[in-house]
Amino acid sequence: MYNVKQHLHEVLEQLPEGVRLVAISKYHPAEFIMAAYEEGQRIFGESHEQELRLKHEQLPNDIQWHFIGHLQTNKVKYVAPYVSMIESVDSIKLLREINKQALKCGRTIDVLLELHIAVEETKYGLTPDDCRQLLADGEWRDMQGVRICGLMMMATYTDDTEQIRREMLMAADLFDELKQQYFPTLPYFRERSWGMSHDYRIAADECRSTMVRIGTTIFGPRVY
Repeated sequence: MYNVKQHLHEVLEQLPEGVRLVAISKYHPAEFIMAAYEEGQRIFGESHEQELRLKHEQLPNDIQWHFIGHLQTNKVKYVAPYVSMIESVDSIKLLREINKQALKCGRTIDVLLELHIAVEETKYGLTPDDCRQLLADGEWRDMQGVRICGLMMMATYTDDTEQIRREMLMAADLFDELKQQYFPTLPYFRERSWGMSHDYRIAADECRSTMVRIGTTIFGPRVY
């Protein structure tokens, strides 16, 4: 078996204080997640509703599940009862649906607004101006079922570290702007989720990330 525990420790040793790890467990079996769990890891990221539901039923109930993929509105109701955070809110329509389903479950669900800064067209997310507009419109203020806790983004997949750094710092500066304008007294608006297996050192050490999302480095190549 791939040595999950060793690779997990290697990653954790490199993270500065205050940066949390979201272990991206999608496409990896429950026993890999348990190996990380036994070492104290509690936050795991999934991107498919059915796979997440199955793992939620199989694994310890103190795991904090983060939904990290593109979430269709018609799938929200399936994850709303137990998901800890939805990191990929890319429209007001999705935010409304999360709010609606959270209220049905008697919950408040933490969310991150997903930014699209990278040059790849395939990535989802709000442009910085879309993000500003969503908050300026103010509808979120009346939503009792969601709590906006920060921003998420994926940098362009490239070997150009300058470009990665530039995109992440753009997101970090936008976070500071939005924090000051909309959430100055709210301590829960604090998450800056960027950094993956190939660029998490840049994110954590240089670009003010508070959460890195790492899968392959910990769990190895996808199993299924």
